Amino acid sequence: MSESITPAISDRICKHMNEDHTDAIILYAKVFGNTPDTETAKMDSIDPEGMNLSVEVKGETIPVRVTFDHLLKDAEDAHHTLIDMIKQARISKH
Repeated sequence: MSESITPAISDRICKHMNEDHTDAIILYAKVFGNTPDTETAKMDSIDPEGMNLSVEVKGETIPVRVTFDHLLKDAEDAHHTLIDMIKQARISKH
C-alpha cells in the first residue's frame, strides 16, 4: 500500500516536479488548466482531487486549479496519473 496524499507527501511531489519537471507543469497548465499562454508554472500543492499551480501569463502570476479525472488513492496513483496526463497533453497538443 502506498502512502496517502498528506501535506508532507504533497510537498515532496511538488518539490520533485518543480525541480525536475517544469516542462510537465507548464503542459498541465496549458492543456488541463485552460491557460494556453502559460510562460512558466509552478506546482504549489496536490491533493486527491487535483493540483494547484501558480502560472505566469504575460508577466502576471495567476492561480490555476487542475482537477483530476478521478480521486487519487495514494502517492503511487498520483505518480501514474501525472505521467498519464503528460501523455494525454502531448497528444492533444498535436
